[in-house]
Amino acid sequence: MPRTAPPLLPPFSRPPSRVAIRRVTSYQSDLSTLLYETVSEFALPVRGRTVLLKPNFVGSDPLGMMNTHPALIAASRETFLRLGAERVLIADGPAMDRDTRAIIESVHLREYVGPLSRVFVDLNVDDVERTVLRTHASRLRELYLPKTLLAADFLVSLPKLKTHHWAGVTLSLKNMFGVVPGSCYGWPKNILHWAGIDRAILDINAAIRPNFAIVDGIIGMEGNGPIQGTLKRCGTVICGDDPVAVDATCARVMGLRPDKIKHISRAATLLGHMQAEKIQQIGDTIDQTCNPFAVLEAFQYLRQKPAARPSNVN
Repeated sequence: MPRTAPPLLPPFSRPPSRVAIRRVTSYQSDLSTLLYETVSEFALPVRGRTVLLKPNFVGSDPLGMMNTHPALIAASRETFLRLGAERVLIADGPAMDRDTRAIIESVHLREYVGPLSRVFVDLNVDDVERTVLRTHASRLRELYLPKTLLAADFLVSLPKLKTHHWAGVTLSLKNMFGVVPGSCYGWPKNILHWAGIDRAILDINAAIRPNFAIVDGIIGMEGNGPIQGTLKRCGTVICGDDPVAVDATCARVMGLRPDKIKHISRAATLLGHMQAEKIQQIGDTIDQTCNPFAVLEAFQYLRQKPAARPSNVN
């Protein structure tokens, strides 16, 4: 049976969220152990269930700054299997290229997770089901969504830590654009942008409600992201049980104000916590891992203002 989406609740009706920040030196690190130890702290209800991992696949990425790295995807899959999941699928519907097979071959996914025929699902061409949206933030009223996605018991967003030339940042919430099938909405799925990108993010996430997020911030992208930016070494993996809180934490690690990022601020009205006092940090701290990202001139207002220095007292 399809999973039941949790209710939409205002911030004052929700318990605090938890987000873990872990420093990681490279993709050659023992990601499996790190993720298993970290995710185990959340006591997630995945035993005997189908987990769907939704990475961010865009295209050929020789520098490893555009797509979710396959090492982290493989470690995430192993983690949920060790936690008792009956099945762990990997699924995405890339927006910029119709040839999903070419993309997953270019990122060497097979070398990390083994044969893909029973593991990977191309959401762009999956069978679909009409889904009435639970919110009306954008002009969208319904979406045709992949049946594999709707049938999964537990949905995990696995994005890359990147800036975005329209949305400011692209993290776990924006990553859900990739579940909307290209077979119905074309490439590059401009209907979502025409509907209002920040508002559409709220509508899509309210409909499908990702249960968990694991953000690949080992190498990210700054500047003119999500495709034409510059490589940024951040050395972090950030995960949590509230995608809004995860994205707010990621923004702070990037040196940005989540309350100024429209889609995070909108999502915080119904889907999760944005305020720092409502987020319990696990592992490393934001101060220990903050590594300000460059942003386009149009997004300079997102930057966190440096703390004022105390005046000298004679």
